Amino acid sequence: MLMFTRKIQYLIFTLFLSNSYANDSLVITRLLNRVNQLQSKESSVFPRGIFPSYRLYALNKNREKADINIFFTGLISFTLQDIKPRLAGEQQKLADQIISRSLPVYQKFQNQKGRHTYNFWPTDTPKIFPNSGWMNLFDKTQALPDDLDDTVIMLLAMNAPDAVAKQVHALMQQFTNKGEKPVRNTFKDFRSIGAYSTWFGKKMPVDFDICVLANVLYFVQRYNLPWTAADSASLRLIEKVLIEKKHVTDAPYVSPHYSRLPILLYHIARLMSVRPIRSLEKLKPQLIAEASNALAKGNGFMDDVILSTSLLRWGVQPAGIKSYKADSLQELIEEGSFSFFIANMASMLPDPLKQWMGGAGVGKFYYDCVAYNNMLVLEYLALNK
Repeated sequence: MLMFTRKIQYLIFTLFLSNSYANDSLVITRLLNRVNQLQSKESSVFPRGIFPSYRLYALNKNREKADINIFFTGLISFTLQDIKPRLAGEQQKLADQIISRSLPVYQKFQNQKGRHTYNFWPTDTPKIFPNSGWMNLFDKTQALPDDLDDTVIMLLAMNAPDAVAKQVHALMQQFTNKGEKPVRNTFKDFRSIGAYSTWFGKKMPVDFDICVLANVLYFVQRYNLPWTAADSASLRLIEKVLIEKKHVTDAPYVSPHYSRLPILLYHIARLMSVRPIRSLEKLKPQLIAEASNALAKGNGFMDDVILSTSLLRWGVQPAGIKSYKADSLQELIEEGSFSFFIANMASMLPDPLKQWMGGAGVGKFYYDCVAYNNMLVLEYLALNK
């Protein structure tokens, strides 16, 4: 009887993601309630309003550690604002509550000199890899600078004023691949492209990541900012990666902080959803084919979700999500093997160290945020309505 019950549960929780069940507002409400439940209210570890996430070292997968960062909280608020028009009235109210509850915690991650840039980890009490024991002795001396990725995600999450967006965009022009320290760890024919670096730090080596660049250009498009030479160069770098299919053959190399094809395609599709970019529109048939092929291979439930979301953004109705064995939808979403983001310290090293150490997993940490996983499924359902 128990086995029969589990089979029924498995059938229900896989069928709901097929096209005929995607409009089920009850499932969307359930997911939204789960996101709300996971947001920190009072905790000795996670500040109020933040969404807990955990990191796992690639060379020690037996010990998961709590990581206090703003990345996933910003992404959840940003995504909720994006899909909010597609939600029902009560769902919108709950989304607003989640977004409002996160706002006070953002200041813990803002640049301490008052600049409107943001860090992955807290800046009020500088941290590197929170809860790392002896490594935290170097919190102040080795603290990472603010980065463009977290900054644009946070500004979008907060609906920052246009004046702030313009100010930050102007600042970004100082952190591109030019000057005395050009990029040294990418393909040779990419090294002359004046795209943005990942980091705001003057002493940091230039680091290219096409998902970070896609997020920056999303920010530029969303705020309707005048394109600069760095914006155009960043788009050119993205185009070269896609045309040469480096995102398929060398995903960890061109995107060290996201690293996998489904996630790279998700970022490109999200950028293209703001408004058309002619050069990327020409590549849409190729991108659709790549996403469809990856979806057909079925590399995991969450990969299928973000690939389906990407296809929806490109105007293609995906096939229903494949069946995966599980006792519940929550188990499918939160089973722990999906990592949307990777902290890759080897990404800053020059070649060939970047390739050798990155390939060996040295300095690589996989991040898991179950609230964001729920948010990704919610996003798919909302877009599929």
